[in-house]
Amino acid sequence: MAKKIFKTGSGKTTYPSDVTDEEWAFCAPYLTLMKEDAPQREHSLRRVFNALRYVVRAGCPWHLIPNDFPPSSIVYQQTRAVDRRRLF
Repeated sequence: MAKKIFKTGSGKTTYPSDVTDEEWAFCAPYLTLMKEDAPQREHSLRRVFNALRYVVRAGCPWHLIPNDFPPSSIVYQQTRAVDRRRLF
């Protein structure tokens, strides 16, 4: 049975493609190009990563990322930055 999409108490929508806390603890050190609380960081890196996972799992184009994720241009830019480091 598929996971359901629902709103959390904070008003954020969660998706089946979202990383678990355990997965995030493993991935985060490889993804951070700057500190999570850096002043120029406008969107949570975890939300950006969740958006990327959504695109991969749904097979949708970048511009069809749901509005509760960071803008597709940010997700694409961060994905390219990680890709250039050849982590995956």
